[in-house]
Amino acid sequence: MQSDREWAPAVVRDIARRYLASRRECVDVFVDRHFSLTGTLQLHRPAIGWDLLRVPANLLLSPVTLVVSVASRIAARLGLARTAAWLVRHRPFFDTAVAREVSWLVTTELLQLPCAQPWRMYTGDALADAILSDPCVAGRICVDDVLPAEDRARIATAISGYAGTRAATAEIATGSIAAGIGAIWVKHATPGMVTLGSVVAKVVAQQTAIAAFPLGAGLGAWWYGMYPVAPSAELLAITTGAFAVVGALFAVFSGIVTDPFQRVIGLHRRRLLRLMGALEDVLCGDGEGRFPLRDHYVARLIDLLDLSAALRGVRV
Repeated sequence: MQSDREWAPAVVRDIARRYLASRRECVDVFVDRHFSLTGTLQLHRPAIGWDLLRVPANLLLSPVTLVVSVASRIAARLGLARTAAWLVRHRPFFDTAVAREVSWLVTTELLQLPCAQPWRMYTGDALADAILSDPCVAGRICVDDVLPAEDRARIATAISGYAGTRAATAEIATGSIAAGIGAIWVKHATPGMVTLGSVVAKVVAQQTAIAAFPLGAGLGAWWYGMYPVAPSAELLAITTGAFAVVGALFAVFSGIVTDPFQRVIGLHRRRLLRLMGALEDVLCGDGEGRFPLRDHYVARLIDLLDLSAALRGVRV
């Protein structure tokens, strides 16, 4: 006869699969409730506060944060579990109020798992209830024996990774806005706010020089079309800084625009289903349960394009 140590994991894996299947059935309702226009307006209420500083700081730190996250995954693959855990704990990232709210809702409402945050706590545990209420399990095993603290920490890390994709989405949205403004206003490719600020500085310097040309604006346009004016360092710093600040403020509330759009195209649903897959790796396999970093890679690509365009300079 099999011992409980050999028998319990197989039974728990089957129960966990049924639990996750029931959670997947709730994804559409969850998305409609919290990522519609009214839902996301409610979700972003906590952003009016310290998030106005945390989000811009996270944008500045995001390249380093991605490097640390990738390094932690490499360490985990190499079997350096302690190093990987240390890197995860020491990511240079400020936890925003909106990200905490998303984590809270996903954990307590969608997954119905325990969650503790400042000033609030949820003690319900649908997974433990499913395990302990199963006729094959009742009275034979303890939940802590089959779902140790390490696995619960991996579940929390996966949920945190899902909530963190919103920061990358905010960066992508900001880059898209910059590109749209550049295409419509100054008729140039501007993949980010840095490039947009430098282009606007050149436009302002050019137009100022044309208006001040001694022989008239017509000849001034012809002359400076042949010999473009370079903006001063002061003008370049002012315009680039101003657009960077505007972009950072937009990133704080960008979810109000992007959430309903992502809901319509099914992106929120696919992300949550990927989260379920990561949790299945933890509960039913030997995986780390890491949430994919695809959005962060796209955001870093936009950063590289923005930086390279700004360094190369855009002809006006």
